[in-house]
Amino acid sequence: MPAPTWDPAQYLRHAGHRARPFADLLARVPGLPGEPPRVADLGCGPGNVTALIADRWPTARVTGYDNAPEMLARARADHEGPTPGGGRLDFAPADARTWTPGEPYDLIVSNATLQWVPGHAERFADWVEGLRPGGVLAFQVPGNFDAPSHRLMRALAESPPWRDRLAGTLRHADAVLGPEAYHERLAALGCAADVWETTYLHVLQGEDPVLDWVKGTGLRPVLTALADDPEAREDFLAAYRQALREAYPAGPHGTPFPFRRVFAVARKEA
Repeated sequence: MPAPTWDPAQYLRHAGHRARPFADLLARVPGLPGEPPRVADLGCGPGNVTALIADRWPTARVTGYDNAPEMLARARADHEGPTPGGGRLDFAPADARTWTPGEPYDLIVSNATLQWVPGHAERFADWVEGLRPGGVLAFQVPGNFDAPSHRLMRALAESPPWRDRLAGTLRHADAVLGPEAYHERLAALGCAADVWETTYLHVLQGEDPVLDWVKGTGLRPVLTALADDPEAREDFLAAYRQALREAYPAGPHGTPFPFRRVFAVARKEA
């Protein structure tokens, strides 16, 4: 799958909805062994949720890692530097497919990133190894690859007008594991694992809000693949827009958008 290009401004258009699962994840993380805690945020994006780590652990030294230059530039501009509690936020380039802790961490956390990393469960052993005793690996991933938003996107990309240009571009349901499988992987590494799933009902506002949402995330590979052909890109968006309108009709209070997510908090044996 080609690496997508990212648009921080588009991603942040739904920042409130996107941040809520990360806040729910952090709420389940137990006390950390180090003081000040050392924290890595894998796939930090524009840094808006990385900043929530400093709210939870004010003295923490936090490094957000991402492989998208556009996201890192926004994160550094908006969030890098000392925090009010005496900690610090920094951001650095890294790819979750290959990143290995270079020092002991108290918390390695990832928010809606690992679905972009094929075979990410195979990385757990390296990350747990890089934790201090009593340290925590915590992540959440979308579990909605069978939702209409993704099924319609794949069906359109695999239809004759687009198949040749978009083959292999989009992810399928096997991009993430189920809760039971994540629990088994983490428990096998000697961790005390807390794994769960939640379906959020986001009520989105505005015209074609589900399309606006996926333009910031799941649709990025298609937008990247068609970037050099504006006419083809607009044709794809027009067909996809109509399909989304039928799948997610607007109601009197907005457009309901159910979104399932899978969470895991794994504590290394102290």
